[in-house]
Amino acid sequence: MAPLQIHSKDNVAVLLEPVQQGEKIQIGSFQLIAAEAIAPGHKIALTSIPTGQLITKYGFSIGHATADIPAGAWVHVHNMKTNLGELLEYHYEPVKQVIQPVDDRMTFQGYRRPDGKVGVRNEIWIVPTVSCVNRNIQLIAQQSEKLIQGKAQVDGVFAITHPYGCSQLGEDHQHTQRILADLVNHPNAGGVLVVGLGCENNHMEAFKKVLGDYDFERVKFLVAQDVADEVEIGCRLVEELASYADQIQREECSVNELVIGLKCGGSDGFSGITANPLVGSLSDKLIRLGGSSVLTEVPEMFGAETILMNRAVDKETFDKIVQLINDFKAYFMAYNQPIYENPSPGNKKGGISTLEDKSLGCTQKGGTSLVKDVLSYGDRVKVKGLNLLSSPGNDMVAATALAAAGCHMILFTTGRGTPLGTVIPTVKIATNNGIFTRKNNWFDFDASPLLSGQSMAELTDEFFKQIVKIASGQRTKSEILGFRDIAIFKNGVTL
Repeated sequence: MAPLQIHSKDNVAVLLEPVQQGEKIQIGSFQLIAAEAIAPGHKIALTSIPTGQLITKYGFSIGHATADIPAGAWVHVHNMKTNLGELLEYHYEPVKQVIQPVDDRMTFQGYRRPDGKVGVRNEIWIVPTVSCVNRNIQLIAQQSEKLIQGKAQVDGVFAITHPYGCSQLGEDHQHTQRILADLVNHPNAGGVLVVGLGCENNHMEAFKKVLGDYDFERVKFLVAQDVADEVEIGCRLVEELASYADQIQREECSVNELVIGLKCGGSDGFSGITANPLVGSLSDKLIRLGGSSVLTEVPEMFGAETILMNRAVDKETFDKIVQLINDFKAYFMAYNQPIYENPSPGNKKGGISTLEDKSLGCTQKGGTSLVKDVLSYGDRVKVKGLNLLSSPGNDMVAATALAAAGCHMILFTTGRGTPLGTVIPTVKIATNNGIFTRKNNWFDFDASPLLSGQSMAELTDEFFKQIVKIASGQRTKSEILGFRDIAIFKNGVTL
């Protein structure tokens, strides 16, 4: 396959197959001779690029040359550098966009809760207020499995452990409470057992105030210090919850009720060409159908943030995006850390050279839809359409934030590969066929047919059908592997 010039303005192309030194290459009107061996996913110069000249990919600058780069040479971290600075001044230049809703009644089989919310799973979750009881809730989950046998509508019992709930102050303590409360209220859980120790900062009565109103049949509470055998009592409560959840059956629900999280990790040079644009295309289609998607990983918006800002639905939303970006930059600066210490070693090995290179590929997961709202960490989706969510790029922290925001599942793209999952179904999309074939036990979908000529519209339709199946109960590879991890953002003092 010939290398890909993504945009007509680009002065680099992405190799789809390896080339050897001296190999002749035809890329559109460019006739090149490879100056050295270059791996797939990496960039080759289409023209001579003198020192200081901008390097363009996706039609945007991704950095500048730090040395003279001849045509046919490898373009990477050894001869280019980011252009990005620190705090910037932004101006709202809204794009004109009219997206017509799709007149199509697409449905999935979901669980309708008494409060009207819809879930794609009907699980029993055991949530600890504090890490001290992590092992106890694992024992409750293990011993409860036999108690739910015969309850066909219950999808399993799962302990959701975390390392916090005590010895935290201020915002960190509030983050822990909000994320846990969001999970207790998540519609994928048909029943929730909240287990506390009894002496922690996040003690049960304090947590209930954050939790707010709850369905006493769906949510039960247990304080370990108040009973003789918390595992025995916990199992009884899980059995009650399972009996309640078993009464709720799957029913036809409109896809306009779906909320999907957008995430990438272990990206490579193909991420911005295959999997991320595919996820963006699916996000656009879901939004046209009346559904919602959530894009996060704020540090991986740096360098592409103006694209998102100019898609803000109004000036108020634009201002929220500016604050989202600048608050995260201020967070880096407060710890005297470089704002643009990205991409990761794995990203670089896969062909990504600068943060602009990474961000321009990463933000494609948000498609082309208008940004309707901006969420703080721990907020839940309130407005249908594309939402931006404050969270770092760390895979586990960001995935947890998406779950807490009310996403039913996460679409997770990767070219390097990762088995990671969280408490909601995590759909892994491969950027290239090599990783999809080699690590098939990790992946749910292959986006690489886009490289061999399959149209975006056709593959999006195929992918959407897969998402509907998962929403209707088909388990993802991460669910089969047993991933149920969460990680809560921490920024302050531990006592």
